Amino acid sequence: MDNIPVTDNHIHVDPLNGEGPIDVANKFHRSGGSCMIVPNKPTWTINENCSFQDAMELVIKYVADINRETDVKAFAVVGAHPAELSRRVKAGMEVDTAELLMKDALKIAQKLVLDGKAVAIGEVGRPHYDVSTEELEAHNRLIIHAMELAKDAGCPVQLHTETAGTEQFLEFAKMADEVNLPRNKVIKHFSGPYVLKTENHGLTPSLISTKDVIKEGLKKGKDFLMETDYLDDKTRPGAVLGPKTVPRRTHELIRQGLLDEKDAYKIHVINVENVYNVDLEF
Repeated sequence: MDNIPVTDNHIHVDPLNGEGPIDVANKFHRSGGSCMIVPNKPTWTINENCSFQDAMELVIKYVADINRETDVKAFAVVGAHPAELSRRVKAGMEVDTAELLMKDALKIAQKLVLDGKAVAIGEVGRPHYDVSTEELEAHNRLIIHAMELAKDAGCPVQLHTETAGTEQFLEFAKMADEVNLPRNKVIKHFSGPYVLKTENHGLTPSLISTKDVIKEGLKKGKDFLMETDYLDDKTRPGAVLGPKTVPRRTHELIRQGLLDEKDAYKIHVINVENVYNVDLEF
């Protein structure tokens, strides 16, 4: 059981405000972790002068450090968090101007994927808090634009949104259809246990790995990913879930007889390879 590969599909690293890539990766690995999918952090968490490209290039560097200096395999996901638009609008920028900046950022993300430096565009989407109708419409256009870029790059897109149920999953599925992006290439980050196709409409749910969510998800199938959304922020230690969570949760479920090794391999290797078009070589 100790040799079962384990992937955390959404885990941040931050050497400025947290423990940083090497310490997080080593902590993850000591707990049984094998692969980390690492999205860039928002620009304002780095410094006030950080550009979108700077933030993306930093996570690519962090991933390279992990791959070079630890036993963890890591991949970068690059994009512009929806709060990037919200913060600019709140500071007085017109919504359409902020939207254009976001579109430029997504184009940079696509190029980094095409250059082989990242495996997906994300996290992108819309806020988990209320915004004006005008701003929400801009976020929705940006989701579709990100999906279009992902389709052209042959990669998936990781969505950050409000709490989503079957209605929202269907909404995002229709957006993907609009640009001919395969639905399974839309990853709903921070998902509840929406594992059935009738619930997720063919999208890939990345389940937040609390005990209740994972146990409920396993009752429905194995077509999902697991994540912590670890922030690596010393002011919020362990948030959202700690880097040890996914490996420990996986091994705990196997010991309890709720998950067997074959299905764990499907969740942590096969599903990851199929969604991201990567070879984990475990």
